[in-house]
Amino acid sequence: MKVYLAGPDVFLPDGIEVGRQKLATCARYGLIGLFPLDNTVDPECFTASRDIFRGNETMMNDADAIIANLTPFRGPGADAGTVYELGYMAGRGKLCFGYCNDPAVYADRARRFTTVSEQDGRLVDAEGLTVEDFGLPDNLMMIHALELHGNPLVLPRERPADVWRDLSAFETCVRRAAQRLGAES
Repeated sequence: MKVYLAGPDVFLPDGIEVGRQKLATCARYGLIGLFPLDNTVDPECFTASRDIFRGNETMMNDADAIIANLTPFRGPGADAGTVYELGYMAGRGKLCFGYCNDPAVYADRARRFTTVSEQDGRLVDAEGLTVEDFGLPDNLMMIHALELHGNPLVLPRERPADVWRDLSAFETCVRRAAQRLGAES
């Protein structure tokens, strides 16, 4: 069984090593991990971005499930590319698993990046836009996509010291994916 490993891990300076660790974890549970940096793309080619997209899309099509790292990336919410990949997989009827190494609710995360106040019974940001406040760790669409298409979001009790390299929540997803896919022996 193949699992597509989505997340902003690809942007880490040691992203290839983090990917290797994730692939090894998958293998221990009888799964084949598909990590985006395994695609071979010439970054100097004028079609590099499209080649990356096509390579990742091929991996997702080949996968039976996705494990998405939804740890906040460059803001209060998950990486946009990862969110797209989660939606793509849910839309294709594939099993969806996700984890986030920041257990804070979204409204509290938003406060880290902007002023949040209450106005007319709702939370608003510095621009007067409503801040989603359902007590969830991220946008309701991702949270419920996971619940309805695989497994609820996995969160640690506390934010790990290194949110990008702590793979405890990831391993929980791998274990649950292996159980659901019948990969464990």
